[in-house]
Amino acid sequence: MPQTFQQSVITEFRANAGKVGGPFEGADLLLLTTTGARSAKPHTTPLGYVRDGRRLLVVASNLGAPLHPDWYRNLLAHPTVRVELGDEEFESLAVPAEGARRDELFARVVAETPGYAEYQDATDRVLPVVVLELPGPDAAAPPVTSLAGKMAEVHTWLRGQLRHVRDETEAYFDARARHGGAGEPPAPGLGLQIRQRCLAFCQALEFHHTAEDGHVFPAMEGYHPHLRDVFDRLREEHRSIAAVQAALAVLLADAAITEPDRFRAELARMTEELTAHLDHEEKHILPLLAEVPWPPATA
Repeated sequence: MPQTFQQSVITEFRANAGKVGGPFEGADLLLLTTTGARSAKPHTTPLGYVRDGRRLLVVASNLGAPLHPDWYRNLLAHPTVRVELGDEEFESLAVPAEGARRDELFARVVAETPGYAEYQDATDRVLPVVVLELPGPDAAAPPVTSLAGKMAEVHTWLRGQLRHVRDETEAYFDARARHGGAGEPPAPGLGLQIRQRCLAFCQALEFHHTAEDGHVFPAMEGYHPHLRDVFDRLREEHRSIAAVQAALAVLLADAAITEPDRFRAELARMTEELTAHLDHEEKHILPLLAEVPWPPATA
Protein backbone atom coordinates (compact mmCIF):
# COMPACT_ATOMS: atom_id res chain seq x y z
CA MET A 1 0.00 0.00 0.00
CA PRO A 2 1.63 3.33 -1.06
CA GLN A 3 2.51 5.52 1.91
CA THR A 4 0.35 8.49 0.86
CA PHE A 5 -2.71 6.28 0.37
CA GLN A 6 -2.02 4.41 3.60
CA GLN A 7 -1.84 7.68 5.53
CA SER A 8 -5.12 8.84 3.99
CA VAL A 9 -6.78 5.60 5.18
CA ILE A 10 -5.36 6.10 8.68
CA THR A 11 -6.59 9.70 8.79
CA GLU A 12 -10.07 8.75 7.59
CA PHE A 13 -10.22 5.81 10.03
CA ARG A 14 -9.42 8.04 13.01
CA ALA A 15 -11.80 10.76 11.92
CA ASN A 16 -14.75 8.37 11.53
CA ALA A 17 -14.42 5.88 14.39
CA GLY A 18 -12.98 3.19 12.14
CA LYS A 19 -15.19 3.67 9.08
CA VAL A 20 -13.50 4.31 5.73
CA GLY A 21 -14.61 4.49 2.11
CA GLY A 22 -13.01 3.56 -1.18
CA PRO A 23 -11.73 -0.02 -1.58
CA PHE A 24 -12.12 -0.65 2.17
CA GLU A 25 -15.72 0.51 2.46
CA GLY A 26 -17.69 -1.94 4.62
CA ALA A 27 -14.57 -3.99 5.43
CA ASP A 28 -13.48 -4.95 8.94
CA LEU A 29 -10.42 -2.78 9.40
CA LEU A 30 -8.11 -2.01 12.30
CA LEU A 31 -4.99 0.07 12.76
CA LEU A 32 -1.95 -1.79 14.08
CA THR A 33 0.92 0.24 15.52
CA THR A 34 4.15 -1.70 15.86
CA THR A 35 7.61 -0.70 17.05
CA GLY A 36 10.27 -0.75 14.35
CA ALA A 37 12.56 -3.77 14.65
CA ARG A 38 15.59 -1.61 13.84
CA SER A 39 14.42 1.98 14.26
CA ALA A 40 12.38 1.43 17.47
CA LYS A 41 9.97 4.04 16.07
CA PRO A 42 6.19 3.53 15.93
CA HIS A 43 4.68 2.46 12.60
CA THR A 44 0.92 2.34 11.97
CA THR A 45 -0.61 0.05 9.33
CA PRO A 46 -4.27 -0.42 8.32
CA LEU A 47 -5.11 -4.14 8.25
CA GLY A 48 -8.14 -6.28 7.63
CA TYR A 49 -9.05 -8.64 10.44
CA VAL A 50 -11.34 -11.53 11.33
CA ARG A 51 -12.84 -11.72 14.80
CA ASP A 52 -12.53 -15.12 16.49
CA GLY A 53 -14.18 -14.98 19.90
CA ARG A 54 -12.02 -12.81 22.16
CA ARG A 55 -9.28 -12.63 19.55
CA LEU A 56 -8.59 -10.73 16.37
CA LEU A 57 -6.82 -12.54 13.53
CA VAL A 58 -4.66 -10.64 11.04
CA VAL A 59 -2.72 -12.21 8.16
CA ALA A 60 0.74 -11.07 7.07
CA SER A 61 -0.21 -11.53 3.41
CA ASN A 62 1.66 -8.58 1.90
CA LEU A 63 -0.76 -9.15 -1.03
CA GLY A 64 1.00 -12.44 -1.79
CA ALA A 65 4.47 -10.90 -2.13
CA PRO A 66 7.49 -13.18 -1.48
CA LEU A 67 8.61 -11.33 1.67
CA HIS A 68 6.86 -10.77 4.99
CA PRO A 69 5.52 -7.23 5.50
CA ASP A 70 7.49 -4.88 7.73
CA TRP A 71 4.79 -4.82 10.41
CA TYR A 72 5.16 -8.58 10.89
CA ARG A 73 8.94 -8.39 11.29
CA ASN A 74 8.41 -5.52 13.74
CA LEU A 75 6.09 -7.48 16.02
CA LEU A 76 8.47 -10.45 16.09
CA ALA A 77 11.02 -8.08 17.63
CA HIS A 78 8.51 -6.13 19.76
CA PRO A 79 5.43 -8.25 20.53
CA THR A 80 3.49 -5.55 22.39
CA VAL A 81 1.46 -3.59 19.85
CA ARG A 82 -1.21 -0.88 19.82
CA VAL A 83 -4.58 -1.67 18.23
CA GLU A 84 -7.22 0.83 17.11
CA LEU A 85 -10.58 -0.82 16.53
CA GLY A 86 -13.52 1.45 15.77
CA ASP A 87 -13.33 4.10 18.47
CA GLU A 88 -11.42 1.81 20.86
CA GLU A 89 -7.67 1.83 21.41
CA PHE A 90 -5.75 -0.71 23.47
CA GLU A 91 -2.43 -2.50 23.84
CA SER A 92 -2.24 -6.15 22.82
CA LEU A 93 0.23 -8.99 22.65
CA ALA A 94 0.77 -10.15 19.06
CA VAL A 95 1.44 -13.90 18.79
CA PRO A 96 1.82 -15.68 15.42
CA ALA A 97 0.13 -19.08 15.33
CA GLU A 98 2.19 -22.12 14.34
CA GLY A 99 1.74 -25.52 12.75
CA ALA A 100 -1.72 -27.08 12.84
CA ARG A 101 -3.05 -24.14 14.86
CA ARG A 102 -1.95 -21.73 12.14
CA ASP A 103 -3.65 -23.86 9.48
CA GLU A 104 -6.86 -23.99 11.51
CA LEU A 105 -6.94 -20.22 11.98
CA PHE A 106 -6.04 -19.54 8.35
CA ALA A 107 -8.99 -21.69 7.27
CA ARG A 108 -11.16 -19.64 9.62
CA VAL A 109 -9.94 -16.43 7.96
CA VAL A 110 -10.39 -17.75 4.42
CA ALA A 111 -13.94 -18.88 5.21
CA GLU A 112 -14.80 -15.26 5.93
CA THR A 113 -12.43 -13.52 3.51
CA PRO A 114 -11.63 -15.83 0.56
CA GLY A 115 -9.15 -13.40 -0.97
CA TYR A 116 -6.46 -14.54 1.44
CA ALA A 117 -6.44 -17.95 -0.25
CA GLU A 118 -5.47 -16.20 -3.49
CA TYR A 119 -2.63 -14.42 -1.73
CA GLN A 120 -1.40 -17.76 -0.36
CA ASP A 121 -1.53 -19.31 -3.84
CA ALA A 122 0.58 -16.43 -5.17
CA THR A 123 3.60 -17.10 -2.93
CA ASP A 124 5.75 -19.97 -1.68
CA ARG A 125 5.95 -18.57 1.84
CA VAL A 126 3.38 -19.64 4.42
CA LEU A 127 1.31 -16.57 5.25
CA PRO A 128 1.57 -15.96 9.01
CA VAL A 129 -1.63 -15.67 11.00
CA VAL A 130 -1.20 -13.34 13.98
CA VAL A 131 -3.46 -13.50 17.01
CA LEU A 132 -4.18 -10.20 18.78
CA GLU A 133 -5.57 -10.56 22.27
CA LEU A 134 -8.57 -8.38 23.11
CA PRO A 135 -8.66 -6.65 26.49
CA GLY A 136 -9.98 -8.84 29.27
CA PRO A 137 -12.97 -8.22 31.53
CA ASP A 138 -10.90 -5.86 33.68
CA ALA A 139 -10.83 -3.43 30.73
CA ALA A 140 -14.07 -2.01 32.14
CA ALA A 141 -12.33 -1.10 35.40
CA PRO A 142 -12.18 2.57 36.42
CA PRO A 143 -9.53 4.54 34.52
CA VAL A 144 -6.08 4.89 36.07
CA THR A 145 -5.63 8.39 37.52
CA SER A 146 -2.40 8.12 39.54
CA LEU A 147 1.14 6.92 38.92
CA ALA A 148 0.59 4.33 41.67
CA GLY A 149 -2.40 3.01 39.75
CA LYS A 150 -0.39 2.86 36.53
CA MET A 151 2.45 0.95 38.20
CA ALA A 152 -0.06 -1.46 39.75
CA GLU A 153 -1.59 -2.00 36.31
CA VAL A 154 1.86 -2.80 34.86
CA HIS A 155 2.58 -5.19 37.74
CA THR A 156 -0.71 -7.00 37.14
CA TRP A 157 0.17 -7.40 33.46
CA LEU A 158 3.66 -8.69 34.28
CA ARG A 159 2.28 -11.27 36.71
CA GLY A 160 -0.23 -12.36 34.07
CA GLN A 161 2.53 -12.86 31.50
CA LEU A 162 4.47 -15.03 33.94
CA ARG A 163 1.38 -17.19 34.45
CA HIS A 164 0.94 -17.51 30.68
CA VAL A 165 4.58 -18.57 30.26
CA ARG A 166 4.14 -21.22 32.95
CA ASP A 167 0.85 -22.51 31.51
CA GLU A 168 2.14 -22.68 27.93
CA THR A 169 5.38 -24.43 28.85
CA GLU A 170 3.35 -26.98 30.85
CA ALA A 171 1.18 -27.58 27.78
CA TYR A 172 4.34 -28.01 25.73
CA PHE A 173 5.74 -30.58 28.17
CA ASP A 174 2.41 -32.43 28.15
CA ALA A 175 2.60 -32.64 24.34
CA ARG A 176 6.15 -33.98 24.58
CA ALA A 177 5.10 -36.58 27.17
CA ARG A 178 2.29 -37.85 24.94
CA HIS A 179 4.63 -38.27 22.00
CA GLY A 180 5.41 -41.95 21.50
CA GLY A 181 8.80 -41.57 19.84
CA ALA A 182 8.63 -42.50 16.15
CA GLY A 183 5.97 -40.99 13.95
CA GLU A 184 4.38 -37.60 14.32
CA PRO A 185 6.30 -35.15 16.54
CA PRO A 186 4.64 -33.34 19.46
CA ALA A 187 2.03 -30.83 18.34
CA PRO A 188 3.75 -27.58 17.45
CA GLY A 189 2.31 -24.21 18.23
CA LEU A 190 3.85 -23.16 21.53
CA GLY A 191 7.34 -22.17 20.44
CA LEU A 192 6.50 -18.68 19.20
CA GLN A 193 3.88 -18.21 21.89
CA ILE A 194 6.43 -18.84 24.62
CA ARG A 195 9.02 -16.69 22.87
CA GLN A 196 6.64 -13.77 22.28
CA ARG A 197 5.32 -13.80 25.82
CA CYS A 198 8.79 -13.98 27.30
CA LEU A 199 10.02 -11.23 25.01
CA ALA A 200 7.03 -9.03 25.83
CA PHE A 201 7.51 -9.65 29.55
CA CYS A 202 11.25 -8.93 29.44
CA GLN A 203 10.84 -5.78 27.34
CA ALA A 204 8.05 -4.46 29.57
CA LEU A 205 10.04 -5.18 32.73
CA GLU A 206 13.14 -3.51 31.31
CA PHE A 207 11.15 -0.43 30.24
CA HIS A 208 9.40 -0.35 33.61
CA HIS A 209 12.69 -0.42 35.51
CA THR A 210 14.40 2.08 33.22
CA ALA A 211 11.55 4.54 33.78
CA GLU A 212 11.71 4.03 37.54
CA ASP A 213 15.48 4.34 37.80
CA GLY A 214 15.74 7.26 35.38
CA HIS A 215 12.66 9.32 36.25
CA VAL A 216 10.41 8.11 39.06
CA PHE A 217 12.98 7.40 41.76
CA PRO A 218 15.08 10.58 41.36
CA ALA A 219 11.92 12.70 41.49
CA MET A 220 10.60 10.88 44.56
CA GLU A 221 13.94 11.15 46.35
CA GLY A 222 13.61 14.93 46.16
CA TYR A 223 10.30 14.75 48.05
CA HIS A 224 11.28 11.90 50.39
CA PRO A 225 15.03 12.12 51.10
CA HIS A 226 14.58 9.92 54.21
CA LEU A 227 13.68 7.05 51.84
CA ARG A 228 16.92 7.23 49.88
CA ASP A 229 17.97 3.82 51.25
CA VAL A 230 14.72 2.30 49.95
CA PHE A 231 15.32 3.65 46.45
CA ASP A 232 18.96 2.53 46.52
CA ARG A 233 17.84 -0.98 47.49
CA LEU A 234 15.30 -1.02 44.64
CA ARG A 235 17.99 0.03 42.14
CA GLU A 236 20.16 -2.83 43.37
CA GLU A 237 17.19 -5.17 43.05
CA HIS A 238 16.69 -4.00 39.47
CA ARG A 239 20.22 -5.10 38.64
CA SER A 240 19.57 -8.50 40.21
CA ILE A 241 16.23 -8.83 38.44
CA ALA A 242 17.91 -8.01 35.10
CA ALA A 243 20.12 -11.06 35.64
CA VAL A 244 17.06 -13.21 36.44
CA GLN A 245 15.33 -11.83 33.35
CA ALA A 246 18.28 -12.78 31.14
CA ALA A 247 18.40 -16.26 32.69
CA LEU A 248 14.66 -16.66 32.06
CA ALA A 249 15.15 -15.92 28.37
CA VAL A 250 17.92 -18.54 28.18
CA LEU A 251 15.79 -21.07 30.06
CA LEU A 252 12.84 -20.64 27.70
CA ALA A 253 15.07 -20.84 24.65
CA ASP A 254 16.03 -24.36 25.80
CA ALA A 255 12.46 -25.50 26.55
CA ALA A 256 12.48 -27.91 23.59
CA ILE A 257 15.43 -29.92 24.93
CA THR A 258 15.49 -29.36 28.67
CA GLU A 259 14.49 -31.88 31.32
CA PRO A 260 10.95 -30.88 32.47
CA ASP A 261 11.48 -31.17 36.25
CA ARG A 262 14.64 -29.06 36.13
CA PHE A 263 12.88 -26.52 33.95
CA ARG A 264 9.90 -26.33 36.33
CA ALA A 265 12.17 -25.85 39.33
CA GLU A 266 14.15 -23.08 37.64
CA LEU A 267 11.02 -21.34 36.35
CA ALA A 268 9.44 -21.50 39.82
CA ARG A 269 12.58 -20.02 41.41
CA MET A 270 12.76 -17.17 38.88
CA THR A 271 9.05 -16.48 39.17
CA GLU A 272 9.36 -16.29 42.96
CA GLU A 273 12.22 -13.77 42.70
CA LEU A 274 10.41 -11.60 40.16
CA THR A 275 7.14 -11.68 42.10
CA ALA A 276 8.88 -10.84 45.38
CA HIS A 277 10.39 -7.79 43.71
CA LEU A 278 6.98 -6.61 42.49
CA ASP A 279 5.53 -7.20 45.97
CA HIS A 280 8.31 -5.11 47.51
CA GLU A 281 7.69 -2.21 45.12
CA GLU A 282 3.98 -2.30 45.87
CA LYS A 283 4.62 -2.15 49.60
CA HIS A 284 7.27 0.57 49.66
CA ILE A 285 6.87 2.64 46.49
CA LEU A 286 3.24 2.67 45.37
CA PRO A 287 1.92 4.43 48.51
CA LEU A 288 4.30 7.31 47.75
CA LEU A 289 2.87 7.70 44.24
CA ALA A 290 -0.83 7.70 45.08
CA GLU A 291 -1.08 11.49 44.69
CA VAL A 292 1.02 11.77 41.54
CA PRO A 293 -1.41 12.23 38.61
CA TRP A 294 -1.46 9.92 35.59
CA PRO A 295 -1.14 10.62 32.74
CA PRO A 296 1.42 13.32 33.54
CA ALA A 297 0.19 16.87 33.12
CA THR A 298 1.37 18.50 29.89
CA ALA A 299 2.76 22.00 29.82
